[in-house]
Amino acid sequence: MKRVVILGRGGSGKSTLAARLGAITGLPVIELDKHFWRPGLEATSPDQWAAVQGELVRAEAWIMDGDLGPYDVPDVRLQHADTVILLDFSFWRCAWRAIRRSRERADFWLWVWAWRRRSRPLLLSAIATHAGDAKLHVIRNPHALRRFIAQVTTGKTAGQP
Repeated sequence: MKRVVILGRGGSGKSTLAARLGAITGLPVIELDKHFWRPGLEATSPDQWAAVQGELVRAEAWIMDGDLGPYDVPDVRLQHADTVILLDFSFWRCAWRAIRRSRERADFWLWVWAWRRRSRPLLLSAIATHAGDAKLHVIRNPHALRRFIAQVTTGKTAGQP
């Protein structure tokens, strides 16, 4: 694991996982929200966002966390990933986490509500198309996440002896 992309519904814990993996592995963490959103929560245009990611992926190793929903262009970072982690937690778990952390705009809540039906299929297709050689980990609940973190901590990933 040297180039890790973490995707998932808003409130799924992408940034928390990225920080934890960064601490375990020593890989630098790149929080994509900080590079994408402009003042006033204005979205970066798709062309500019692809260019920004093109610069970010040039580093030898990284963990990139972020799923920008309908604004995102994940292809660039997926093409350079060796590991993709998709946090596929329930709407209710993610909604509870999002409510606890901050106030969110209506478009955020629409995205979170429709993520499994709209965004997840698009992400899986993008992963298959642009990150076919990357190791994909789909994590559906906190127990599976704890197990994955334990495997990374001990130096074993799923499927290794």
